[in-house]
Amino acid sequence: MQEDQNVFKPEAGQPSNPRQLQTLLTVIVVIAALAAAYFLGARKRTSQLDGFAKCLQTKNAKTYGIYWCTHCAEQKELFGSAFQYIPYIECGIKGSRDEALRCVQANVKQFPTWQFADGSRTQGTLPLSALSEKTGCALP
Repeated sequence: MQEDQNVFKPEAGQPSNPRQLQTLLTVIVVIAALAAAYFLGARKRTSQLDGFAKCLQTKNAKTYGIYWCTHCAEQKELFGSAFQYIPYIECGIKGSRDEALRCVQANVKQFPTWQFADGSRTQGTLPLSALSEKTGCALP
């Protein structure tokens, strides 16, 4: 029996019928839609925190941190991209476990340490609500 040379034969790994192709395209569209929704939702949240972070800056709140500190990383994550507006003093010296002289002179012992305009300090990861209470900056 001779095969018809004009019949389409899918290569290995390709969908063998139009229904499989339609299902594959549907899955791709759903995944893309979910990824876009997640990205836009995260972006909206961090943009809402920009104003709060800028307010902390105008109220002279600053934080001391050290790059290997997990609690410092947690604090940064609470702000997301809005952390760029927080006055942050890096106390770690890259390539060593030494602390920067300005942090030693400021007598910072634990990280993160928040310092406020009145000179008071609070150590540890602070919830945004605590920062709001301390500074009078409104949360979004």
